[in-house]
Amino acid sequence: MLFNSIEFLFFLPLVFCCYWMLSGSRQWQNLFVVAASYLFYGWWDLRFLLLIAFTSFCSYWSGILLQKNDGNRRVQKWISAGNISLNLFILGLFKYFNFFSENLAALFRSLGYEPDWVMLDVLLPVGISFYTFQALSYTIDVYQKRISPTCDIVTFFAYISFFPQLVAGPIERATNLLPQFAKSRSFDYGKAMDGMRQILWGFFKKVVVADNCAVAVTVIFNHYTHESGSTLLLGAVLFTFQIYGDFSGYSDIAIGTARLFGIDLMKNFHFPYFSRDIAEFWRRWHISLNTWFRDYVYIPLGGSRGKKGMVFRNTMVIFLLSGLWHGANWTFIVWGAYHAFLFLPLLLLGKNRKYQDTVARGRFWPNGKEVLQMGVTFGLVMTGWVIFRAENMTQAIAYLRRMFSASLFSWPHWEGCGIAAGGILILLLVEWIQRDKEHALAIDRQIRSQGVRWSIYYVLVLLILMFGGESVDFIYFQF
Repeated sequence: MLFNSIEFLFFLPLVFCCYWMLSGSRQWQNLFVVAASYLFYGWWDLRFLLLIAFTSFCSYWSGILLQKNDGNRRVQKWISAGNISLNLFILGLFKYFNFFSENLAALFRSLGYEPDWVMLDVLLPVGISFYTFQALSYTIDVYQKRISPTCDIVTFFAYISFFPQLVAGPIERATNLLPQFAKSRSFDYGKAMDGMRQILWGFFKKVVVADNCAVAVTVIFNHYTHESGSTLLLGAVLFTFQIYGDFSGYSDIAIGTARLFGIDLMKNFHFPYFSRDIAEFWRRWHISLNTWFRDYVYIPLGGSRGKKGMVFRNTMVIFLLSGLWHGANWTFIVWGAYHAFLFLPLLLLGKNRKYQDTVARGRFWPNGKEVLQMGVTFGLVMTGWVIFRAENMTQAIAYLRRMFSASLFSWPHWEGCGIAAGGILILLLVEWIQRDKEHALAIDRQIRSQGVRWSIYYVLVLLILMFGGESVDFIYFQF
């Protein structure tokens, strides 16, 4: 079920009302969350429910077995390793089997052998990477004693399947989300209203910005061999905002929806296109995934401690894994490597944590240096998004080569991009003004006048209704 669908328009109010009617019983609320989440997820394909139920059941029992063998570290290690391996095997089978088998077959052909094994067309379940990583975090956290295992299977199933963030994140940690389902929740009007504001801004980013950008991006990328460099640059810029509006828009809707149910999810984006270097960008983009790799892969490997060769290795590992996590295509792996090579100089020079504050803090206008830094960072990120968006590396290289040709200085063909451009300008203006806030529509304390606040809400609703583009699936559903 899509957030931007008619079905969800009826689903959310109905689930909200039923959920709070059960507010006297935490167990009944959690059971209802599981039922509603399985309905939400099964809307795509009922077969997906078997896989998420199996993943949830195995991870739940891994926690029980770890608790029963408390004190026997060797047995606990085998239990956690077994469940981690099982989850990674399932993820690898459904997401990467075709990729590796096709590349292995190509390798054999290059050596003069024609492989005769059967190629399988494995169906990729929606959001499998997200809930698998969430299940993995539980097993790892229990093994490392960051959290006590739960004996309440309903609570655990609610943690894995909670519908707002089930298919595209944020990727939650057991230490944050599981305890919230383990305690009673009461309706908080202020939290619910803040959630509605964040949902509204998420829909604006998705429907007005991302969906309108998607139309032009598809045309430009499909005809890149016939377009000028300036038009290809326009396509790259539009895709840069498409993927941000699409993914951060989903996160805003997910986080806001969760707040309607009294649940706080972690922030996933923090105005990343106002970053002054690549390291700051990665602290602000897809925060839940990046911190997951940091805590569960990078730090256990040694992090930034040790010799420079080890630091180089650790950094390459997490960026390549981040690329591979996004999908079974060489473009994602190269995209990860590209960002690793941009990040490494900052890390090795000790400048990767230079910018921890908000850009132009205490000022409305950035200074010249900040404008230049943000412009360069944006350009580097945009170039990476071309690799990410391309169907294969041949297209990515050809697109970039043509984009940086002499025709880059011609006038682009930008017909049909007016609504997208207007949406981008509104997006940049609002998020710049709100860049030090929790989210772009956190205006309840800034704007005291209720009439002014509601006028802003009505304007955004009108913009969504009048200029919403053709409905497009969320990009990150495929990951």
